[in-house]
Amino acid sequence: MRLFKMLLFPIAMFSSKFQGNVGDFCGIKNTAFQAGEVVNMTVFYSTMGAYIAAGDASFSTTLERFNGKTVYHSVGVGKTYPFFDHFFKVRDRYESYIDTASLLPYKFIRNVDEGGYKIYNNVAFNQTTNTAASTNGVYKITDCIQDVVSAVYYARNINFDNYKPGDKIPFDMFLDDEVYHLYIRYLGREKVKTRYGKFRAIKFKPLLIKGTIFEGGENMTAWLSDDPNHLLLRVESSIAVGSIKVDMMGYRNLRYPLTSLIHL
Repeated sequence: MRLFKMLLFPIAMFSSKFQGNVGDFCGIKNTAFQAGEVVNMTVFYSTMGAYIAAGDASFSTTLERFNGKTVYHSVGVGKTYPFFDHFFKVRDRYESYIDTASLLPYKFIRNVDEGGYKIYNNVAFNQTTNTAASTNGVYKITDCIQDVVSAVYYARNINFDNYKPGDKIPFDMFLDDEVYHLYIRYLGREKVKTRYGKFRAIKFKPLLIKGTIFEGGENMTAWLSDDPNHLLLRVESSIAVGSIKVDMMGYRNLRYPLTSLIHL
C-alpha cells in the first residue's frame, strides 16, 4: 500500500481531460507558512472499525540557497511502525526546492522504499522553457507545474474565500514523469474532531486515480485549519482493504497562532 503517498499528498492524482484555469494560480504568494515549520502526522488504519496507529510522517521547511535563488527546502519523511513493517514496510523521503516568491518548484527528489518496491527520481524543473529533466529523461511540462511536495504548500495558500461549496480548484502536477491535470473540490467550512483536538476547518475532496489502493472518484476527504496557517489537520479515505485516517499530532514554528483550535 502506498500509505505515505496518500498522507503526503491528500490532493491526490486524478488523470483526466479536465482543463481548468490553472493560470489563475501562477505566482501565488505564500501567506500561510514560514521557514522552520515542522508538522508531525500519524496514519491510523482500520479493517473492522477500530483504528490503530500504523505509521507516521513529518514535514519540515528550511530556508536555503539553490542556484543563486532563495528557496524553501521542504522535506516529507514517512515510515511504518515496527509491527506493520512485517506486513508492508515503508521508508519514504520526498524533497522539494520551492521558489519563495512564486511557490513554484525548481527541484524534486523522490526516494521511496514501499514493501521492497524502490523508486529514486531526481527532477529539475525549468519553468521558463516548460521542461522537466528527471532521472529518466527530459519531458515537456505545463505552465506553473507543481510536484507532490510543493503542491501541499501551494494548496495551503489558496484563498478559499474566493470559492463557494462545490467549486473545483485546478492545477497541474508532475509525478512519475507525467503531467496530471488535477483539481480539488471545495466543500465549505465545518468543525472537525481529530486525535489532536477539535478545530474550525476548511473541507475539500480530491479526486483519485482508480487502480491504486484507492477506488477512484471522490472517496477522500481532507480538512485544513480555518485560520491563516491552513494547516492540514486530517485526511480520511477508504482503500482497497479497510480505511485510513491521517491526523496532525504536533507542530512547531507555525507562522500564526493556531486560532482554529477550539479545545484539546
